[in-house]
Amino acid sequence: MARIQIMVGSEMGTAESVAATAKDLIDDAGHTAMVNPLPEAADITDNPQDIILICTSNTGAGDLPGNIQPLYLELTRDFPSIAGRRYGVINLGDSSYATFAEAGRAIDEAMGDIGAERVGEPLVLDASSGDDPHERVAAWLPEWLELL
Repeated sequence: MARIQIMVGSEMGTAESVAATAKDLIDDAGHTAMVNPLPEAADITDNPQDIILICTSNTGAGDLPGNIQPLYLELTRDFPSIAGRRYGVINLGDSSYATFAEAGRAIDEAMGDIGAERVGEPLVLDASSGDDPHERVAAWLPEWLELL
């Protein structure tokens, strides 16, 4: 079974709540999950056995939340040695903004640019859709776990 580190980027708490739901579902599936609310590149490099699940919201301007920006900057400036590391993305946004889901796409691209290997397609959650994000995660996560 896999150990999954859920790296959270959240401004208003929704991504933290979604990450907690994902953690419970991962644990229930027999894997081990931990939620990391202040992720840094060292959390990836120091734990090479972990699979990374990035769960981030977007600010209104499409920027990453403040608590995950240091990770993004490290990925794009320092190029940590994470080639071959597996990761997934849960991207929370609001399609009423022109920059819908840009933050999640940016960190996904940064991971891929330095050689990390994304597992499956990102889950994009739209606050304007009216869908319950927890239900969407519960539907997406089993398929993602099967790809590990």
